[in-house]
Amino acid sequence: MLLRSMLYVPGNSVRMAVRAATLPVDAVIFDLEDAVPLAEKETSRYLVKEFIPLIKRQGINAFVRVNALTTSLTEEDLEAIVSKGLDGVVLPKSEDEQDLLKLDTLLFAAERRAKIPPNLVKIIPLIESAKGIINLIQIAKSSKRIIALAFGAGDYCRDLGLDVAHVSREEVELLYARSHIVNVSKATGVLAIDTPFLGLLTDRVRFLEEVRLASMLGFNGKQCIHPSQIEPINTAFTPSSSEIEQAKRLVQAFEEAKSRGIGAISFEGRMIDEMSYQQAKQRLSLAELIEEKTKRSREPYISILELFRRK
Repeated sequence: MLLRSMLYVPGNSVRMAVRAATLPVDAVIFDLEDAVPLAEKETSRYLVKEFIPLIKRQGINAFVRVNALTTSLTEEDLEAIVSKGLDGVVLPKSEDEQDLLKLDTLLFAAERRAKIPPNLVKIIPLIESAKGIINLIQIAKSSKRIIALAFGAGDYCRDLGLDVAHVSREEVELLYARSHIVNVSKATGVLAIDTPFLGLLTDRVRFLEEVRLASMLGFNGKQCIHPSQIEPINTAFTPSSSEIEQAKRLVQAFEEAKSRGIGAISFEGRMIDEMSYQQAKQRLSLAELIEEKTKRSREPYISILELFRRK
């Protein structure tokens, strides 16, 4: 699944949901947690269920951030939003294996009620605490539904007693958590999604620095909270045209060498082997996924009446 950019949309905002359907984002996360006051939770659940088909018609992956298990609201969230078209749920405050096993059980029951195939709805644990970081390998392996691990730096800073508004420019305070998430994701074969940018929306320079850092560390994508952040994120996690062309040349050269029984060759001034070959193939596979998504048409404007259209 392509998850370079994941945009949060409040579950109670019709305007933002309709706008999100016109954006070049890979996934939308409808937020039933922090973005929705308690008095509006019930209404928002049913709004989100209506938003999902709209997003899916535009070729965008649809996720919902449910309320944490400690709130006793998670099951009600799932009863309302689990339906055909929902790609997955984001579980905030994921701290140990038991959290994910409980969510898996609740999802299985919700899928049965919705009469959709079991294990159709995927899970992205949102890691927001020191406990979650320490238990990450168990979390990642707890359910076959898990497709990615996501970082939530705001609550993580709070858990460590740090002021998120005064994190250093280099963000060294977050380096261990970020690196651990990436390493566990690679070890368990799931994606790694970086935290939303917590600085000022107007601080474009620092935002771009953070996106670049996430890409350099090995994340596959990044969560975001504003449409203006989508394009830079997509660009950072997309191979450039020169990288794609080089990967094509490398794959061709190495396959020709392998056909002659050669396991390592000199390519454009450097030695390459099976590892380099596999990396190039992965880069080309990612480029193909992105090209396929780009080809899908997207309307630049969508009427609010689209919410009421059925297939």
